[in-house]
Amino acid sequence: MIAVIIVIININYYCCWCGFVIAVAIIITNAIIMTITIGNAPCSWGVEFANDPRNPSWQRVLDECKAAGYTGIELGPIGFMPEDPHELGDALQARGLTLIGGVVFRPFHDAAKWDDVVDAAKRTCRALVSHKAKHLVLIDSISPRRAPTAGRPNEAEQMDAAEWKGFCDRFRTIARMGTEDYGLTVSIHPHAAGFIDFEAETERLLAEIDPSILKLCLDTGHSHYAGFDPVAFMKRHRARLAYVHFKDIDPRVKADAVTKRTGFYDACAQGIFCNLGKGMTDFKAVRELLLSTGYEGWCTVEQDCDPAGPTSPVDDARENRAYLKSIGF
Repeated sequence: MIAVIIVIININYYCCWCGFVIAVAIIITNAIIMTITIGNAPCSWGVEFANDPRNPSWQRVLDECKAAGYTGIELGPIGFMPEDPHELGDALQARGLTLIGGVVFRPFHDAAKWDDVVDAAKRTCRALVSHKAKHLVLIDSISPRRAPTAGRPNEAEQMDAAEWKGFCDRFRTIARMGTEDYGLTVSIHPHAAGFIDFEAETERLLAEIDPSILKLCLDTGHSHYAGFDPVAFMKRHRARLAYVHFKDIDPRVKADAVTKRTGFYDACAQGIFCNLGKGMTDFKAVRELLLSTGYEGWCTVEQDCDPAGPTSPVDDARENRAYLKSIGF
């Protein structure tokens, strides 16, 4: 009888201990997952340029971002959302949205347009600081010299040494300004059809600019467009990875676009950037890498589309959020 009681006590103790261990594991796992927050961006509603008459209203973008289940949004091209901090701040607060960051998508490759780059960068920095956003993302915009070879690294035109030096210096200047003058985390974002697109030139720029002023924002879709593995690249540069854009790419549309030398925006209209989980990006592997290496902060969904196209951005945004939740984001 005594032996039976001892066995029951031991079993109960063992079960309680196992239950405690499982509960702690669940709490720790949830805490780890909660270090990553998912946002969205106006480009998912087709907003690439502030003055495009086809753009939806900024209020609609905020409303639908919230309705689709996101808690944060990027600024979009400067001038699309109000630059009056009170007007935008009230709108964000009313919807429970956080401003994540902003992008300077300008022709860094064109020295003649430097004043435009600086103006956009300063205005973006001021907007981000006024809303306590963190991320300033730098992108070399599409160049006519590069557009025909998007997705074709072996055919792409390269800058000569003098042009590259000036190009690199322009990135360095804006990165230093954003970091030192405004206290932002500044990152380079490789982008199809610009001069920071393919793996080799991205590596070269990262090697030539001090990591204390320029981090990495990797876009999973643009990596695939350029022909390199985003997970391997993030792993190699994990110490410099500050921000991630979640994008997927349809391999069939990409192959057709590369073969036909389709322009970037035409490829967007053809659906090259498909809903998350339906293309080339292994988001489970992305999640595993980020969690296992202690990534904290925002990951932002981007699904570039034609603002006048037949798609429903809010439905796509909702489906993308549901997919990410299904795999643990």
